[in-house]
Amino acid sequence: MYKYFPHKRYKHTLEFLESHISTKETILDLGVENPFTKVMKDHNFKVENTKGEDLDFDTSTIENSNATVVTAFEIFEHLLSPLTVLKSIQADKLVASIPMRLWFSPAYRSKTDMWDRHYHEFEDWQFDWLLEKAGWKIIASKKWTNPTKKIGIRPILRWFTPRYYIVYAERIKNTKD
Repeated sequence: MYKYFPHKRYKHTLEFLESHISTKETILDLGVENPFTKVMKDHNFKVENTKGEDLDFDTSTIENSNATVVTAFEIFEHLLSPLTVLKSIQADKLVASIPMRLWFSPAYRSKTDMWDRHYHEFEDWQFDWLLEKAGWKIIASKKWTNPTKKIGIRPILRWFTPRYYIVYAERIKNTKD
């Protein structure tokens, strides 16, 4: 799955996670175990992953989890219905990141891997709105670029255009409770 490790993204993601989540909390990470799962565990986070089920149809692992935090790193752009997944989360804390829509690049689609496609290409305001509609309040957020060492117009634009967006959000308490 991974030809190389996105060290810059991992560094920024870990720093953001450590600044908002205690290692005493338990994490349900949406998506199968991956190299960043190991990074989190190596930094003393208690992490369990979903098992590879299609979260558009099966949210039972999320609904039955006792984790206090859910993480979703570059997951929501792959789902047809991220609203359903966000609403099914039982935890009160969420750390989620997305690759941002780049106006100079088409939506990502692997021709060989059905799971490696982006149904959504979010702008930050769209992702914020999705979280709000699902009952989450964004407490903190951060963006960063993803420059490459290639030559051309697109590589130059990647030096200035934010590519990743991460948020820490908390569940909005229902006033009817």
